[in-house]
Order: sequence, then C-alpha cells, then structure tokens
Amino acid sequence: MNQQRGFTLLELLVAMAIFAIIGLAATAGLNAIIDQSTRATRSLNELNNLQRAIRFLTTDLYQMHPRGVRDELGRGYEAALLANNQGDYLIRFSREGWRNPAGIPRSSVQRVQYRLEDTTLIREYWPVLDRTLSLEPIKADLLDNVENIEFEYLDYADQWQAQWPPIQPGSTAEEWPRAIRLRLTLKNSGEIERLIEVAG
Repeated sequence: MNQQRGFTLLELLVAMAIFAIIGLAATAGLNAIIDQSTRATRSLNELNNLQRAIRFLTTDLYQMHPRGVRDELGRGYEAALLANNQGDYLIRFSREGWRNPAGIPRSSVQRVQYRLEDTTLIREYWPVLDRTLSLEPIKADLLDNVENIEFEYLDYADQWQAQWPPIQPGSTAEEWPRAIRLRLTLKNSGEIERLIEVAG
C-alpha cells in the first residue's frame, strides 16, 4: 500500500516566508528603479528648461537693438535698454530678429522684458513696440527654482555697471554696453554665469 506524503504545516510556513522575503526584495528593487527613473526624468526636465531659458536670454541680449519706444502715455520715450535689477522688471530692451513666418504687418523689432516673480523667471514681450497703457505683455514662464538673477553691464571704460544707463556724469540713455554678464543662481544647480557680447 503506497503512502502519499504531503507538505507539513511547518514546511508550508517556511516556503511562504521565503516567497514573502523574495517578494519584498523584488518590490524594494522595483521601487528603487522607479524612484531613480523619476529623479532622472526630473533632472532631465530641469536641464532642458535651464538650457531653454539660457538660450532665450543669450539670443535676446545678443540681438539687442538701439530702437527706443514711446512710453505708455505717449508723452515721452523709453531708452532702448533699461535695467536696474529692481522694480517691476530686471531688464527691458528692444531686440531685433523677431521672426514673422505668417507675414503679419509688424516690425521685426520686439520689446522684451525679464522679471522674477517669487522663484520663477518670466519673459514678457509686447506685440507692438510703441505700446499703450492698456496693452498687456504676453507672458511666458521660463524657469523655476530661481533664487537670484543679476545683470551687469560693461561700459566703454571697461567698468562693470549694476544698472543701465549707468549713473555717472556724462552718461546718456543712448550709450550701449559692450557686453552683459548674467549670473543665475538656481536652487538645485548652484550659480551659472554667462558673458554675452552685445552686437553693434
């Protein structure tokens, strides 16, 4: 007479414990991979956003144009470049090279400004150069987690100025910096510095 022997209760409990341990290890490994992938994706997105913001800044600054604009009330003129790292904007200027693939009747020169709102770097531009009081700029958020941003301006005496036009005897709004130094401090990436030559 054949006797069939099954698993004892102890053997079943040991087998279940082993499977549970293997399952926990596999879950922990999978969670680590998912977490690593999420962090890598976040870092890649941050890098892409940073590169995009730097590209906008350097292109805009390199293409600065000496065309001033009428103020909102139409009574006076704003200089082509205004910057003091304070107030409603960090820097405001005219820039050439505004593409027009649709052939809309408008200037190829664009009025642009950059400002910092909380920790977000914002680029704004107006659809016309000589704007009115009621005309709001078109806004684009460029970069998050910005702790600080500074612009400095190299004059023709090889002196760095904190604002433009510089506050010194004989300076006028028609003067043009030779170069602009940009310092950008980010929460996760530290400080980034760029030196942009000003055309013309």
